[in-house]
Amino acid sequence: MQPITLALSKGRILTQSLELLATANIVPIQDIHTSRKLIFKTNHPQINLAVIRATDVPTYVAYGAADIGITGKDTLLEYPQENNWYEVLDLKIAQCKLMSAKLIEEPPITGRLKVAAKFANIASRFYAARNEPVNIIKLYGSLELAPVMGLAHRIVDIVDTGKTLAANHMQADELICNISARLIVNPASMKVHHNIINEMISELSSIITQETT
Repeated sequence: MQPITLALSKGRILTQSLELLATANIVPIQDIHTSRKLIFKTNHPQINLAVIRATDVPTYVAYGAADIGITGKDTLLEYPQENNWYEVLDLKIAQCKLMSAKLIEEPPITGRLKVAAKFANIASRFYAARNEPVNIIKLYGSLELAPVMGLAHRIVDIVDTGKTLAANHMQADELICNISARLIVNPASMKVHHNIINEMISELSSIITQETT
């Protein structure tokens, strides 16, 4: 039987994901951080790793190109239309908060509230649930610049330490949701590779329980 493929997210989740997998005795044969390869064999002959963009992980899993994936809850909430997966485990890593933020000395707001967001769909749903009309401005980075330069009144972004906000004279405003990395599984893969996937889920669940108790 072909090895299963576990899709890992590039960026801030990757190192913590590899550390968690190593605790479960799943270790890539090559150093992922220094190699230019994107697919890696592991010490487990039935498991390969693929390193891809975090926002693409749900798509790879939904279409069965990857059997399992690790990505942030923020990504799963932003792309609910591709939800052909099972979210099976909160891995309790890469924890942070998705929040709205504003300038510490915010000038008076006239007209409709303008919100800059990387997670435009989440932001839209958040304000719609409050019946608050807003204009959502989709940005891909450096969101703190938007209020400083007058593009938007607020931002919706991941907040970890809050240091970047403070450095740009901003402060966190409202909590939208708590974020952490999640393990997702393709439904067909769960049937075909039932034993190995359930074994992985069980092992990771046991490790997480031990580390959080």
